[in-house]
Amino acid sequence: MQSDPLNDAMCVIKNAASNGKSECTIQPSSKLIGRVLKVMQDYGYINQFEYIEDGKAGKFRVMLKGAINDCGVIKPRYSVKANDIERFEARFLPAQDFGVLIVTTTAGVITHTDAKEKGIGGKLLAYIY
Repeated sequence: MQSDPLNDAMCVIKNAASNGKSECTIQPSSKLIGRVLKVMQDYGYINQFEYIEDGKAGKFRVMLKGAINDCGVIKPRYSVKANDIERFEARFLPAQDFGVLIVTTTAGVITHTDAKEKGIGGKLLAYIY
């Protein structure tokens, strides 16, 4: 039984990237995992991904780029205000302007830099660099 599908998905991506694989399969799928993958694709951490219907919960096939050093989820999912994001940025990312925090907000799943620009807060989901 899986208690956190997003954590399992990030672990699969991290392990495949560290082993030098060119693709990996994430199952079960969810809308949240799809949105996190879209942010990762927009920022150049993965090439592309596709949803595959298998009659159950579905799965994602992710094509890796080899640009991931580390990724993971942030537990507990801290609520963060727009002006407090820098504190968590220093805590989870190794250097300034290196990597992204993925935040779920009322504007959707976006990165911490977009959240700061829009002046909105939300809940921290994951980090990647």
